[in-house]
Amino acid sequence: MTTDTYQSLITHLAQCNDATAIEALLTALLTDKEQQDIANRIRIFDLLEKGVTQREIAEQLGVGIATVSRGAKARQQHDVSALLATHRRGR
Repeated sequence: MTTDTYQSLITHLAQCNDATAIEALLTALLTDKEQQDIANRIRIFDLLEKGVTQREIAEQLGVGIATVSRGAKARQQHDVSALLATHRRGR
C-alpha cells in the first residue's frame, strides 16, 4: 500500500541526518495523538521483548488489549531490533 507520496517521505527521512529537522517534519505530519500512538507502539515492542504479558502492557500504558495485540502481531511480522536498540540507547 505504498504510494509515491509515502515513498517520497521514506526517501526524505532516509536522506535526513538532522534529528531536529526530522522532528519538525513529524510534528507537521502527525497529530499529538498519532505521535503518542507511535511512541506506545515502540514501548509495546520493548515490553513484549522483555517478556511482559499483553495484559500487563495494556494496563501499564493505558491502552486497549487490541492495541497491544496489533503491536505484538507487527513485531512478529517485522524485524524491529534496530529500532529497539536505538530506543534503549536513548533512555
